[in-house]
Amino acid sequence: MGERKLLSPEIVQVTVDKVNIIQAKLKAVQDRQKSYGDVRRKDLKFEELSRVHDVFHISMLRKYISDPSHVLETPEIELRDDLSYEEQPVQILGREEKRLRNKIIALVKVLRRNQIVEEATWEREDQMRSQYPYLFQN
Repeated sequence: MGERKLLSPEIVQVTVDKVNIIQAKLKAVQDRQKSYGDVRRKDLKFEELSRVHDVFHISMLRKYISDPSHVLETPEIELRDDLSYEEQPVQILGREEKRLRNKIIALVKVLRRNQIVEEATWEREDQMRSQYPYLFQN
């Protein structure tokens, strides 16, 4: 074992003073960093949305009671062997030209059978004319 030295009160006081100086310097540095951060900090502002969502509570649901007269009609869909089907276009809802750097592409908004208007898609007009000419007879 090594020699043990007893610490005198003066050495303890010097150590306490140095610890206090270090704490003061750390506090000064932290305050300086906080002031830099406060200058760059932006308060976040949130807008309240004015939309109201339809909400219902689960307790409002009732058990379904079977009714033989309640029959849903489903349209006949011809399925292929791979269980896919072709959605036939039924109407052109609109026209638009997409301008690219070197060319202009004509587009048509196509409504397909068993779709609602919101599900209509934009397709190239030249492709639609070649595949479905009956849509452009008007």
